[in-house]
Amino acid sequence: MFKDFLIVGAGSFLGGGLRFLVSKGMAAIAVVPFPFGTFTVNILGCLLIGFFSGLNFSGGIMSPSARLLLTTGFCGGFTTFSTFMSENTSLLKDGNITTLSLYIVASLLLGFVAVVVGHSLSKLL
Repeated sequence: MFKDFLIVGAGSFLGGGLRFLVSKGMAAIAVVPFPFGTFTVNILGCLLIGFFSGLNFSGGIMSPSARLLLTTGFCGGFTTFSTFMSENTSLLKDGNITTLSLYIVASLLLGFVAVVVGHSLSKLL
């Protein structure tokens, strides 16, 4: 159990660090008031977790430790539901209903599609 805890922690550390870098990079190049940083990491995270889970389901390519590191750890640290919700609350409070609606719908729709695409890509291996 402690070994698994450390594996998940290492993955979370790497995922969270990369989330910070991607979010800051996206914020630096954004030209419209849209939370592109969180949107980008969440969609990429959905693609990755679909891919990693597909590897696991399509023949057990990953060990249980690798699955913990990559899915629970890395993807869990890389993506952020709480920030997504906080940004939605800020958009609502600021009266940006159109941006709020677009953010929610695009995140859910593209996130789902990304998981499916990631899973499909894993089957190509």
